[in-house]
Amino acid sequence: MDDAAPMPRRSALDSLEAALPKIVLGPSLLVSLIFVYGFIAWTAILSFTKSRMLPNYEFVGLYQYVTLFENERWWVALKNLCVFGGLFIFSCLAVGLILAILLDQKIRAEGWLRSIYLYPMALSFIVTGTAWKWILNPGLGVERVVQQLGFPGFTFDWLVNPQMSIYAVVIAGAWQSSGFVMALFLAGLRGIDDSIIKAAQVDGASMPRIYWSIIIPTLRPVFFSAVMILAHIAIKSFDLVMALTGGGPGFSSDLPATFMYAFGFTRNQVGLGAASAMMMLATVVAVIVPLMYSEVRRHRRG
Repeated sequence: MDDAAPMPRRSALDSLEAALPKIVLGPSLLVSLIFVYGFIAWTAILSFTKSRMLPNYEFVGLYQYVTLFENERWWVALKNLCVFGGLFIFSCLAVGLILAILLDQKIRAEGWLRSIYLYPMALSFIVTGTAWKWILNPGLGVERVVQQLGFPGFTFDWLVNPQMSIYAVVIAGAWQSSGFVMALFLAGLRGIDDSIIKAAQVDGASMPRIYWSIIIPTLRPVFFSAVMILAHIAIKSFDLVMALTGGGPGFSSDLPATFMYAFGFTRNQVGLGAASAMMMLATVVAVIVPLMYSEVRRHRRG
């Protein structure tokens, strides 16, 4: 009988141990529900109201969305998102993969080079935008330097050219994020079994053929992760554009995030800004959900 007495105490300790993860994670979950999903819901509500400088909960249906898609500046922002997103993702994937393959050859000073390539990712987009604003400034940067080297007819005015300004944003964005993609690909390459490569070499396959037919297809999960991250960065890009071009000249380099800020916070059209924010969320969902579904479906088939 005496041996059975401590059992209730042990049961209480087991219950506390089982509840401990909930106690630890509970506050974080509550904060996320309020400050992430709660504000998403609030933004959705505001997008159906006539809010201007301050929230106004008078329901106006789809009026803000109709106004949004009748706004020329919004269509420019969407076009720029397609251009920037496509070129940004492709450039980062191509440069990151090439750098990873080169570093995977066990070259000298690999650690030093890897640090150099990764360093831009440690900078904020504000710093990156400011630095590239100096580099691409026609009076101070590349154009000025090349002209002083004896090529007075050389021009590189993308930063102030409305037709080319969005491509200047692509250059700065790809410069910063390519090193991060390189690190992802390098980790994937280092995880491939060397015996596969040796077996292919014994069969007479050249290294370019091995990379194209064996190694790169093996990196599909890395491609998936990189595209997800880069797409998210592209859709929510704001600080890079504001630091580099300010959305200009005019609004030629606007993206949905800068459009939302301009109308929601500087033009006192909170309802319209909320509608554009919800369309950005819809874009994220439209990109990420199909990618995740295709990946999950592939794993189930495998």
